[in-house]
Amino acid sequence: MERYAAVITVSDRGAAGERVDESGPVAVRALRAGGFLCGEARIVPDGVDSVAGALRAAIAEGARLLVTTGGTGVSPRDQTPEGTALVLTRDIPGIAEELRRVGTAGKPAGMLSRGRAGVVDDAGALVVNLPGSPAAVAEGMPVVLSVAVHVLDQLAGGDHR
Repeated sequence: MERYAAVITVSDRGAAGERVDESGPVAVRALRAGGFLCGEARIVPDGVDSVAGALRAAIAEGARLLVTTGGTGVSPRDQTPEGTALVLTRDIPGIAEELRRVGTAGKPAGMLSRGRAGVVDDAGALVVNLPGSPAAVAEGMPVVLSVAVHVLDQLAGGDHR
């Protein structure tokens, strides 16, 4: 079965063409290596509505694993978790907790990530927020990939393994 994924980079400067997206391509490569079909990362500006809209659009296009990069910190424009909350139907806090644990082991500022993870039940989709640095994405993608197929199988009605 083909599994479709999408990566959404959340960055005001990236969306304005003022900064090259370095984290999105890291996530795309990891997803492809993990067996997912994934186009190039999309870049949207920071903000609740832009994040929610991009997630909804990717789900409508068939993505079932959605990874965001950026906008999870504490600056005023970091609103990725709030935009994600508008789309999720259920949180999976263990994924977000593990991502913070892994991130903090590499850099104490990892504990500042407010990223969320959860599912969109009616779409059978898993959404995970990662921080915006390429290193944090590289550290976080193995965590995401370690459970993604199982979560998607469960959402599709699969049995526990």
